[in-house]
Amino acid sequence: MSDAATHHITLSHRVQYAALRGAVGALDALGIRRASAVGARLGALAYAPLGIRRAVVERQLRAAFPDWPAGRARDVARASYESLGRTFIETAVLPSYSPEDVIALFERVDNWEVVERARALGRGLIVLTGHLGNWELGGSYLAARGIPLDAVARGMQNPLFDGYLTRTRERIGMTVIHDADAVRQVPRALRGGRAVAFLFDQGAAGLASTWVPFFGRLAKTPRGPAVFALRLDAPMVFGAAIRQPSGRFAISFELVETVRTGDRETDVDAIVAAYTNALERWVRRAPDQYFWHHRRWKHQRPGTPPQLGDPS
Repeated sequence: MSDAATHHITLSHRVQYAALRGAVGALDALGIRRASAVGARLGALAYAPLGIRRAVVERQLRAAFPDWPAGRARDVARASYESLGRTFIETAVLPSYSPEDVIALFERVDNWEVVERARALGRGLIVLTGHLGNWELGGSYLAARGIPLDAVARGMQNPLFDGYLTRTRERIGMTVIHDADAVRQVPRALRGGRAVAFLFDQGAAGLASTWVPFFGRLAKTPRGPAVFALRLDAPMVFGAAIRQPSGRFAISFELVETVRTGDRETDVDAIVAAYTNALERWVRRAPDQYFWHHRRWKHQRPGTPPQLGDPS
C-alpha cells in the first residue's frame, strides 16, 4: 500500500497536487535551466513582497554572521529564497531526467575517491548532508553513478506531495526509508552494502537528538546516523551539491571520522558534532544556498543563556 493511501487525503490535498502536476508539466517543456530561473523568480516573490518567514531568515543570518553589515544579510536572505525556489523547481522536474542527464548537470566532482574507498570496505555507507544547495540532486547524483542508495525521509503533510517526491527519488534509483521505519531498515540496508543518506540539520520531534554547536549556538541535531555508524561500523561521508554561476553544480565529499573512546554517549556526541561542523563549513562557503527558513535553534537545551538562545 502506498504511503498516501495510509493517510486521509482531503480536497485541499487534491487541489494542491493537481496544481503541482500542472505546473510541472509546463516547466518540463522549459528544460531544467529555464525552469530553475522560474523558481528563482518565485522565490524572490516569497521574499518580497510576500515576506514569507523573512524575519526568521534575516534574524538567523544576523546571528550566524554577526560581523556582516545589515545590507549583506538582506542580500543573502533574498538570494536564499531564490536558491530555495530553484531547488524546489529543479526537484519537481527531475523525474524526466535520465541518470546520464543528472550526471551532466555537474561540472565538477571533488573527492569521489572518498566514496569509492568507503564503499570498498564492504560495510555499507552513511551519506550525510544538510539543506544546502540542491540536496535532492546530490542524492540523485550518487544514484546516477550506480551507488545503491536509500534515503531516510520524513513524510510530508500532503500525502500526495509525499508520494510524488517518493516516486521522484525512486525513478532516479533511490529507495525511500520513512523515518518511522529507519531503526529496522537502515541496519538491513547497511549490512547489504547499500548507502543510506540522511538530512540531519533539522531537530525533529520524536527523534533521538543531541545539542551540538552550529554557528556558535547549540542546535538540536539527530544522532541516529552516529548511532548506526558505531553499531554497524559503517563509514560516514559528508557531501554537498552546490549550485555554480554557470547554473550547473559542483559536488564534494569528505570523510567524517568515527570516534571510538569506549564511551558510547561521548562518541555519539563527538560524531554528531563532527558532521555538523562539516555542514557549517560548507554553509559558510555558500550561505545564500542554505535553508535559513527553518528555525534551526528553536529547540533549546535547558539552561541556555538568553544571548545564545533562539535568534528567530
